[in-house]
Amino acid sequence: MATDNRIHFWRRNAKVPGSVQPVYGAQHPPLDPRLRRLYPKDTKLKFNNPKSKKTSSFHEFARSTNDAWDIDDDQEDDDFFGGPVLCSTLPSGFTPKQHGGMSHLTGEDTKHEHVNGKVVKSNSEVHLSSSSVRSTLQKQQSLPVRPTIPLVARISDQNASGAPPMTVREKSRLDKFRQLLASANTDLEELRKHSWSGIPREVRPITWRLLSGYLPANKERRELVLKRKREEYFGFIVQYYHSRTDEHYKDTYRQIHIDIPRTNPLIPLFQQPVVQEVFERILFIWAIRHPASGYVQGINDLVTPFFVVFLSEFVMEDMENFEVAALPLDTQRNIEADSFWCMSKLLDGIQDNYTFAQPGIQNKVKDLEELVSRIDEDIHNHFKKYEVEYLQFAFRWMNNLLMRELPLRCTIRLWDTYQAEAEGFSHFHLYVCAAFLIEWRKEILSMIDFQGLLILLQNLPTIHWGNEEVGLLLAEAYRLKYVFADAPSHYKR
Repeated sequence: MATDNRIHFWRRNAKVPGSVQPVYGAQHPPLDPRLRRLYPKDTKLKFNNPKSKKTSSFHEFARSTNDAWDIDDDQEDDDFFGGPVLCSTLPSGFTPKQHGGMSHLTGEDTKHEHVNGKVVKSNSEVHLSSSSVRSTLQKQQSLPVRPTIPLVARISDQNASGAPPMTVREKSRLDKFRQLLASANTDLEELRKHSWSGIPREVRPITWRLLSGYLPANKERRELVLKRKREEYFGFIVQYYHSRTDEHYKDTYRQIHIDIPRTNPLIPLFQQPVVQEVFERILFIWAIRHPASGYVQGINDLVTPFFVVFLSEFVMEDMENFEVAALPLDTQRNIEADSFWCMSKLLDGIQDNYTFAQPGIQNKVKDLEELVSRIDEDIHNHFKKYEVEYLQFAFRWMNNLLMRELPLRCTIRLWDTYQAEAEGFSHFHLYVCAAFLIEWRKEILSMIDFQGLLILLQNLPTIHWGNEEVGLLLAEAYRLKYVFADAPSHYKR
């Protein structure tokens, strides 16, 4: 039966499973699994009915949870091709021009309101056919009363309970980082060792530039390298960006143009036209310089952590609502160029994730299945029992490096470790995904039907996660790596 479902799924679905879709997890308030008991009898979603085969196939599930972002794609195409060409060839001293088309979002923006000390999710994000179900969801999806966590933690060890004052230990760590960075030749191995457990916000931008290989360890050469690389990037803009309207590249640019508004749609920072134009240039130039893969949906997410970290050098508070256009033009240009080069360095190590048929991701999902079958046979057998394929949820975990499952502040903390860890993005990420899956063991085993499992796995409730939770996740991932990475006989059956 599982084999038949898998075959029919691939035959009946034209969409690539790695397509980027906004989800109700992490940055979106999660669906409460307890709502399974609250659906009316006539509702199509019958969660606790394992005998029902009508809704047990992934095809039926996908149709019942269709991507709302796709509704107006045709309209976006009309706007894209019918409107004026944006951002003509840019000289070396270009000024970004704002335009309205970039900031348009399909559907209504999701809003959160504070009611009686709780953050309540607006009903504009989820359109349900039954008004009674909608009312029930609104009442039940009220989030716990917890302090709002900023997009970027103000200190390295912020946890999900708020932002405590900097401790003596944290001050000592910050001093150690500054001492390493101030040396004539930074000891990169020592810097990686200290970065593994998190990088203080104050020194994160320069540390990321060093760990990614964008900046040299020699302090005297850094300014010269920065100047040369930034000029080189804007040379690419002048040389290539005008070709986005050429027949050969217009499909690539069209897809980038459509995907950009979907990137972190609930954070106002990323809906600003000037920011969206920056992302368009970065992604188009990267795609045109890497023809083996070109642009693939999911790569757009990978720009955001770098952009936010480099922006944090100039913005102390309220990053989510900061007007980037208020920054000096040179500062905007430097943030854009640095984000491009650091993203390029990251993708150099995982490019087989985005080449034709995405073999890197296919192999990583298979490795995850093998690993989970060893470390938690109950979960593995539970998936088999209800015909859940790892590809149906883990493809996105690999394609987007868990960015759709975690709040952005957690992604930034996670990438501190990825950049400190040898092959962090390409190899260590597998063990992080395994640890992340096992983290929800109780919730997974409590689901006794296909739809319930898929909804849970695509909407894991991490909205209140912070550095503390990420630290525990990384510790468990390191333990798994220590046990399995060098023990192939334990890894495979």
